Amino acid sequence: MKVAVLGLGEAGSVLAADLAHAGDEVYGYDPRPIAAPPGVNLMDTPEAAVAGCALVLAVVAASQADDALTQVLGSLANGAIYADLSTASPGLKEALADKAAVRTAQFVDVALMAPVPGRGLTAPALASGSGAAQYAKLINARGGQVEVVGERAGQAAARKLLRSVVMKGLAALVIESTEAATRYGQGEWFWNHLVDQLGSIDETLMERLLVATASHAPRRLEEMEAARSLLTELGVPPFMTNATITHLRRLVAEGMPEVYRQTSMNPSMD
Repeated sequence: MKVAVLGLGEAGSVLAADLAHAGDEVYGYDPRPIAAPPGVNLMDTPEAAVAGCALVLAVVAASQADDALTQVLGSLANGAIYADLSTASPGLKEALADKAAVRTAQFVDVALMAPVPGRGLTAPALASGSGAAQYAKLINARGGQVEVVGERAGQAAARKLLRSVVMKGLAALVIESTEAATRYGQGEWFWNHLVDQLGSIDETLMERLLVATASHAPRRLEEMEAARSLLTELGVPPFMTNATITHLRRLVAEGMPEVYRQTSMNPSMD
């Protein structure tokens, strides 16, 4: 199969090399002066890279996703599969799908759910859009782990971004709290305690975090205000702690959002 990979950075170069290793005829393009990945034909323009290709992978940043498709739109073969692997919003993915449809191209919204380096094509991914099923079939036949989650572009992106709210937020919380613990001379204890706490997460704890917070919001607000005082005394900017205080104040004033009140979960004891 003739494949094009647009964007030969850390992820794109690995994917392109894996596709070439799988026996595909791979053409790549990157605006930077880079060496061609093993087995990949490096082209001077994106238009030349995609010409005649049955599958195009755009491995670019979200800010470059629209430009990447616009550049090659007139060169896409009718019926080609255009897979956008950027971490863009669902709205942008839908707009890209509409644009690709002008050339009767099958659009795929691909959400990579793990780092590509070290995994390559085997990195787990979600896919949605008109070409999702065919994309999954092609990539999985080459060792991939692509799960189709819907026929509408943006559904895969939404799932990844919803997870990102938690994972990136959790990373920021760990950084802020660990810095404070270390400055207070409790870094080792706190690290071990945190590993133990995070390792014990189950559905019961998830329900407690989700529901009990609202019923205990006034007391927890006071607790977090005290925590902010501690961080301030230690010289740690309380960015995430401030966000938690703002959220708790909203719960005190408005109660649990309606979407949660409609669930069958009952508040747990603190």
